[in-house]
Amino acid sequence: MLEKLGDGKKHLAKEAIFKMLKYFDRQIQLWGEKTQLSLQNKSIAIIGCGGLGSSLAIALGASGIGKIHLIDFDEISIHNIHRQIAFKVGDEGKFKAKILGKLIEDRCPYVKTEVHVKSFEEFAKEDVKVDLILDATDNLLVRASIDEYAKKFKIPWIYGSVEAFNGQVCFFEKSSFKTFKIKEKTPAGVAAPIVMHIASLQANLALRYLAGLSVKKDYLYYLYIDDNGELITQKFNMPF
Repeated sequence: MLEKLGDGKKHLAKEAIFKMLKYFDRQIQLWGEKTQLSLQNKSIAIIGCGGLGSSLAIALGASGIGKIHLIDFDEISIHNIHRQIAFKVGDEGKFKAKILGKLIEDRCPYVKTEVHVKSFEEFAKEDVKVDLILDATDNLLVRASIDEYAKKFKIPWIYGSVEAFNGQVCFFEKSSFKTFKIKEKTPAGVAAPIVMHIASLQANLALRYLAGLSVKKDYLYYLYIDDNGELITQKFNMPF
């Protein structure tokens, strides 16, 4: 890549790469410079920019992934802010995807965001190529649509849901979301920590996959805090 540049531009390019590698120093200690640089060629889509989407975007937006598509048509409301960590008081009425995209790029100069203020159904009509889809919706019907789209274009996707003190995560590749009983459902109450916890698990699976590390696929993680305050994790193989 550097061979095609003149000496001046080559020096600037080397300096830029050096700064980038310093930015990601602790990750490079995990998997080396080659893997870190490879993340610059990866592209993901986060469907939903609310609770899960905010935490996912903040975690993955500073990881070195080259491009992140943010899909959400919703505006920020005051009741969102306590658990949707990308937003602050004063953001009410602004589009979630736009605020989140700016925050990501302000935190990390090595990621490009593309904001889509629209529904997933509208986004699915566009010819957008991504390596991975992350579900951050709170709608079973939309998740079923994500699964159909992902299967059609052979794109893996990571499901995440959260409610009260429990949550679920699954890396879908071959199994189908149709395993779940799909119907309209109003989400129950939720607090910020469980949202961040589930998003963290989704983000870890995503980053391992994009970095070429092993990931347990088609495997459902169900996490909840029981009445005694103990964190319980159950695991289930998903049928194909």
